[in-house]
Amino acid sequence: MKRPRDLSAREIIRVLRPLGYRVTRQVGSHMRLTTEERGQHHITIPSHRQLTIGKINAMLWDVARHFGISREELMDRLFA
Repeated sequence: MKRPRDLSAREIIRVLRPLGYRVTRQVGSHMRLTTEERGQHHITIPSHRQLTIGKINAMLWDVARHFGISREELMDRLFA
């Protein structure tokens, strides 16, 4: 599956909600998302209208590593 492009912070939050992620705090233009599934895990994303491809990719790798699945499998679950 191709990497998602042109995603906003709000879209990322919506996509990660089924995995248990929710906004736990915001400082300035950065939001911290936390999940309690399979242990506690945090990711920080900038609250921008459009996130860079590199930031999206790094975030997806981090989430996939936390859940013990490949990035491709994660993308299939989130964007299929």
